[in-house]
Amino acid sequence: MASPKPPSSSFAIMSRTYLRPSAVTIDDSFLTETNTQKCKLSQKRKTLSSCQSSMGGHLSPWPTYTSGQTILHNRKPCSDEYWKRAGTWQQHPLGTTKPRYLEQLENYLRKELLLLDLSTDSAQELRLQPYREIFEFFIEDFKTYKPLLSSIKNAYEVMLAHQREKIRALEPLKAKLVTVNEDCNERILAMRAEERSEISMLKKEKMILLKLIDRKNEEKISLQSEVTKLRKNLAEEYLRYLTERDARKILIADLNELRYQREDMSLAQSPGIWGEDPVKLTLALKMTRQDLARTQMELNTMKANFGDVVPRRDFEMQEKTNKDLQEQLESLRDDYEEVRKEHEILLQLHMSTLKERDQFHSELQEIQRTSTPRPDWTKCEDVVAGGPDRWHMLAKGKNSDQLVDVLLEEIGEGLLREKDFFPGLGYEESIPSFLRFDGVVENKKPSKKDVVNLLKDAWKERLAEEQVRSHQPSGQKEKFPDFFFNFLERHFGPADAMAWAYTIFEYIKLFHSNEIMSQFYAILMEKRSESVYIKQKETVTQLLKEMTNVDSQNEGLLTMEQLSTVLKSTFPIKKEEKIQELMEAGGWHSNSSNADFLNYHSLFMEDEEGHSMPFVQKLWEQYMDEKDEYLQELKQELGLELHDEVTLPKVRETLMIIDPSLDKQTLNSYLSQAFQLPVTELPEESEEKEEDIVIQLQTVLERLQIVDIRRRGPREQEPTS
Repeated sequence: MASPKPPSSSFAIMSRTYLRPSAVTIDDSFLTETNTQKCKLSQKRKTLSSCQSSMGGHLSPWPTYTSGQTILHNRKPCSDEYWKRAGTWQQHPLGTTKPRYLEQLENYLRKELLLLDLSTDSAQELRLQPYREIFEFFIEDFKTYKPLLSSIKNAYEVMLAHQREKIRALEPLKAKLVTVNEDCNERILAMRAEERSEISMLKKEKMILLKLIDRKNEEKISLQSEVTKLRKNLAEEYLRYLTERDARKILIADLNELRYQREDMSLAQSPGIWGEDPVKLTLALKMTRQDLARTQMELNTMKANFGDVVPRRDFEMQEKTNKDLQEQLESLRDDYEEVRKEHEILLQLHMSTLKERDQFHSELQEIQRTSTPRPDWTKCEDVVAGGPDRWHMLAKGKNSDQLVDVLLEEIGEGLLREKDFFPGLGYEESIPSFLRFDGVVENKKPSKKDVVNLLKDAWKERLAEEQVRSHQPSGQKEKFPDFFFNFLERHFGPADAMAWAYTIFEYIKLFHSNEIMSQFYAILMEKRSESVYIKQKETVTQLLKEMTNVDSQNEGLLTMEQLSTVLKSTFPIKKEEKIQELMEAGGWHSNSSNADFLNYHSLFMEDEEGHSMPFVQKLWEQYMDEKDEYLQELKQELGLELHDEVTLPKVRETLMIIDPSLDKQTLNSYLSQAFQLPVTELPEESEEKEEDIVIQLQTVLERLQIVDIRRRGPREQEPTS
């Protein structure tokens, strides 16, 4: 078979023109390396030139003329299979051998591969060099295809250079990453060790302080007992000293009397007294009589002056008795004054009670005249689903009005389950956004428990969004009705969202006695702000957190004293009777002892229908009562009737009077809700005018009733020390 014809000159010219060396962009290092390799290749080509000249100036058309010849495979140069094939090639007859130029190239490639050291890190780069040289030989020998082959080689070389640069740039980053990782691990281990040591030190310090407190308490008890004993000893010593002082005075008086008697006897027994001169005796008698008269006068004076004087001991005893009696008199006077005031209050209360009794008596007579007999609620036992047991559970602790609501809920639930479809309410503006639909929607007929669980999930998602929005204040808050409909779309899909919206709306509109349903309905219909529910949940969470902090042993138990302390610290402005009501709702009574314990986790549990424990219910009742009292106090301070108009400055001033602890941000939020103005558009106190904003007091109170409004502190600020 003839050798292939060389390509036409026009194709060669076009190839050279299209694949010029300037069409490929190569960096300086790559050009330098390429020039060096070309010099080496030019030297190596001399070794192959003599063999190539013997081929007659043209290439052999092998393997087109032979079918038994195989092509050289990419195998390892030093393997056994390689040497077997090499021996086989040498045994072929001359008529079927490869072209000599091909054999020379293969032999050259094998030699170069054998000379390489493949154990180094750059083994792949070295292994690629012989193949690069062989490819250069092909480029130089095939003149026609040289531009195309050169462009192919240059493209691969550029890519290899780019990859080498990229690897070289990533090597320091890899080392830095390893160093940073090790550094971070060491810092984490150091911080953990430091925390463990600090925790152990704090625990030891806690134990030391507890022991110190016990020791101080023991010392206090011993000192108190010692003080009591010393007081008793002091009283005994005082009495003994008084007795000794009186005995000493009596003894001195007796000694003086005995001395006077002895002197008189010595004068009477003197032998020379009768032998004295009469004149001298007369003079002595005269002087004695004068002394006697003077003494008698002094004695009379002393009797006149000190005849009514008592001994000092009796005087001190009487003075002490008088002081005690005076204190008793003052105490009795105070008691009498209190009893007198109580008597006056009781008289007033008695008079008001008499008036109320007369009024109630007249009302009772009117009711007896016009009212119907009291209903027999036991008749409902056989009508309500579940029988007497369920009716007793529903009716426990409820009055007649509440029992009517329960009965209506049971009847309404039965009617709801009988309905298969709800009629759409249309697209009017008065219809809530989540109920705007024209047509018929399906009644999904869920159970009461399913509705409660669905509402709990909606609140969890809403609270999560509220936390995210608190960290990103710039985000726009979604309205609660829109959020509710989007929540149903996410859970049930756009096709069933409207049906679930109508179904849940009918359920929460019916069940007024259920806390979660009634609150959700009020917020959904914008009769109450969702901030009320969120603040109530935050209060309950904070209260549970405070109880957990007090429970140092983490046993889930609190004493009555601990519970009272937590309630007073969490609600500092609540009155004592309110705190007592919360404790009684939690299970404590006045006859309970401090040694009893309370499982505080049970105070915050809910049943399957969402009903809270009495403790949380009492918290909610007190909040609503306090809100009503707050708004009533605002109305009384304003001194206006409900139909009277009030200005924004007047409401601002009154709020600061009844609640001086209000901060500016909270005050502005109240005013914004009351007058339906954005906070940014509220006028400052210096810019307010009496005639600017006027609105009815009833409207102000109704708008404030919707939001979370509560007292921030006592009405009269206590003076700071």
